[in-house]
Formats: sequence, structure tokens, C-alpha cells
Amino acid sequence: MKYAVGVDIGGTKIQFALVDEQGRIARGDVVATEAARGAEGVMQTVVEGIDRVIGDGCARIEGIGIGSAGQIDFRTGEVSFAVDTLPGWTGTPIKQIVERRFGLPAYVDNDVNAAAVAEKCFGAGRQLDHFVCLALGTGIGGAIVESGRLLRGASGGAGELGHVSVDFNGPRCSCGNYGCVELYASGPGIARLARETLAAQGTAAEAGLGAKEVLADWSGGAAYAALVMDRVIRALASAVAGIIHAFNPQAVIIGGGVSGAGDAFFAALAKEAAARTSPSMRGDCRIVPAGVGANAGVIGAAAQVWHYGPDAAASRVAL
Repeated sequence: MKYAVGVDIGGTKIQFALVDEQGRIARGDVVATEAARGAEGVMQTVVEGIDRVIGDGCARIEGIGIGSAGQIDFRTGEVSFAVDTLPGWTGTPIKQIVERRFGLPAYVDNDVNAAAVAEKCFGAGRQLDHFVCLALGTGIGGAIVESGRLLRGASGGAGELGHVSVDFNGPRCSCGNYGCVELYASGPGIARLARETLAAQGTAAEAGLGAKEVLADWSGGAAYAALVMDRVIRALASAVAGIIHAFNPQAVIIGGGVSGAGDAFFAALAKEAAARTSPSMRGDCRIVPAGVGANAGVIGAAAQVWHYGPDAAASRVAL
């Protein structure tokens, strides 16, 4: 059996896994990123985690695949740009450090691109050649697969779909734009809308109120949560309609923590998006939950080894 090591680097945690060619995790580990230690400290954590996952070295390991938050130059494996959740991460030569340490080929990409690889290989995108992935979490990340290949743009930054504006008069986003969908449909965005809604009703938000609690309250029929989720769904549907018009995908695959809201969320989103999409295009696209689950990032990271590596021409997909 062939294996690859997968690493999923986020601002809060880093996940490691030894993954086989069927996308099954043989063993894994999760540790805190401790991003405040800076790039050198984070890379030390990455190297130590890979060491643990490789273990006794008995498995046939073909390479190491890494997905990271931020914009990644996948050709060099260097971080082109990262926000302050990973201080000092911009410019980190991830590929060079890992290959020098382990003597194995390493492949590095943006974390949502890695999740898209997982969906294409093992999940909701297996039978699709044209799809878009959205990851709704602390932020909103995106990845675009066109004719079976990841669309990367001029410098590898394509897919920053969380920064599509759904309200040009909206609040200022950290990216510099106004009214980005990330401000409404991410976890922090939902929490912000909840606080604003409760304040407008003269009610103080409970300490610790976050997206998870809002979604639970919505499922339970809470009136404030219905108002919040109406805004969330309209904002996200507006962005999805724009994505459909721009890319004409067969599916928009939605993952991340917020997508766990369930069938009612997807039904309402599909209805609202359809109302905002040209009739000539709405029938071509389904809005579906991600199929691989919470491990999509680390599984997709590992799968890069086979689908970008020397055996890529004979692999199941062309990415």
C-alpha cells in the first residue's frame, strides 16, 4: 500500500495524517498552531508533526503534501501572502524546509485548494469537471476547478471568493473591500450579525455567543436567529449567484463548520440562489455539502503527492 503524509496548517491548529491512495487515514494527529511563535516556531511544529506521523518508517511513503492558510505559490511552495492570524508567515519557504529535512518530494498549496483536491478525488466532485468549493469557517475560502484542473490565476491567488462583495455600502473588510461575503456568512460574521440583531431588540448577547450557538438557536426556532440566518443566507446566495454567473459550474460544494447547519440551510440557500441566478444557468448547477468531511484539508493535502507528482499522468484525476 502506498501512503502520503498530509499536513493542514491553519491559524488555530495543524492536522497531520498518514493517508493511503483511497483517501483513508491510517494514523493522524492534531496540535495547536501557536501562531504567535512566528514562522520558525510553526515550521518546527510542522516538522515534528510529520516525524510523528511517519513513525517507524515501515509504511511506503511517496511524499508529503501540505495545505496552508494564505496565498501559496504552488510552484515554489512558498507563502506569497498571509494575514495576521499567522504572523510572519508571508515568505515562508515551506516546500524547501520540508524537502531538505525529510528527503521526500513535497507539494504545497492553499488549504481550500487542497480540500478541492479531496472533493475531486474522494468526495462530492468525483463525477464533476467544473465545480467551485467554498469553505465557511473563521473566514471564507474558495477553490475553482475548471475542466478538471484547479484555476490558479496569474500568481496563484485565484479563488479568494470570500472577498466577493455582496454590499458595496457594507462594513470595511480586512482585505480593503466593503461588504465582503466573509463578513456575513463566516463564523465571526454570523456572530457579529447576532450581536447586532440582539442589540437592536434591546437584548444583550450572551457571553460566548458564536455561530455554533446561533445555528442551534435557528434550528430551535429562535426569532432572533431567524433574522440573522435570513441575512446570512441572502448574502451567501448573492455570492453563489455571482459564482454561477462567472464560472458556470456543475456544482458549488460547500464545506467548513458553518455548512453543518443541515438540510434546512442548504434548501434555503438553493432557493435564494436560484432566485438570483439567470434562468439559463441556474439549472446547470447544484449546491451541495462537501462529501469528505472535516478531514478534507489533510486528505486533500496528502493527495497532492499523487495528483501533482511524477505519477500524475496516470492518476484518477488531472488537477
